[in-house]
Amino acid sequence: MKQVPIVSHPAYQAVMPDGHRFPMRKYGRLAEIIAEKGLAPGGFAKPEEASAELIALAHDRAYVDQVFAGSVPHEIERRIGLPMSESVVRRARASAGGTLLAARLALQHGLSGSTAGGSHHGQRETGAGFCVFNDVAIAAKALHAEGAIRHALIVDLDVHQGDGTADCLRDEPDLFTFSMHAEKNYPLRKIPSDLDVGLPDAMEDDAYLEALQAHLPRLLDAIEPDLVFFNAGVDPHRDDKLGRLALSDEGLRRRDDYVIEQARSRQIPLVAVIGGGYSPDVEALARRHATVFEAMAAWGERE
Repeated sequence: MKQVPIVSHPAYQAVMPDGHRFPMRKYGRLAEIIAEKGLAPGGFAKPEEASAELIALAHDRAYVDQVFAGSVPHEIERRIGLPMSESVVRRARASAGGTLLAARLALQHGLSGSTAGGSHHGQRETGAGFCVFNDVAIAAKALHAEGAIRHALIVDLDVHQGDGTADCLRDEPDLFTFSMHAEKNYPLRKIPSDLDVGLPDAMEDDAYLEALQAHLPRLLDAIEPDLVFFNAGVDPHRDDKLGRLALSDEGLRRRDDYVIEQARSRQIPLVAVIGGGYSPDVEALARRHATVFEAMAAWGERE
């Protein structure tokens, strides 16, 4: 039995204006649920907030400096969809640092996850779609640059296409981007990943799993990655207000179990980030996000 380390930080939950449509409270509630379920018996690992130098591995330095200085142009702030307050900037830095720490822990322990992350619309020169900095791209580039990994596979199963990750890693042939998403959903203009699988609206559990099974094993065998980054977005759920797919709670659980099993049966370390999930029912949403941590804990018991 192996305990799976989980990374979290109080700054993951930024202060938001009343009535804002982004469900920011899910981050705090998710950490509480993980603790209540006994999934982090030794407590959470706490990351450092990412520096400008670290973030600039994946993002244009001029954009990074604008964010740090609180001088993001209004057009970019509008594209991001979040107020670029000190609290939101701190959240973006903590999230990037958290994904990197979780990735390091996964390399040590086989599995790890962060209770934030998956900000996959963050592009080199701009944020977008509730994403300020692209934490997975930052972590992948940092580990690759220092020689901790040679090859990585990003498995992005958020319901939206991972355009920002594709943009940030477009010149990195060793860092393979795979996005499986609702084809007709945001973003309208998609930046091509190394492999994009667009799905039709209203796809349900079995068909979704079949699509995933058609691609994931062959990618793992062909790439032989040193690390898998798993964006376990729960917005493919049928009740998600920004999704277009129709997975059930059980379908999400089967998906997460499958991705983890495919990586760990090959002895490939995996780091999970929570990605998107949008519902006014924060309790149901946070419990949905807890699924991937439950799945990792179950695998840890087997190891």
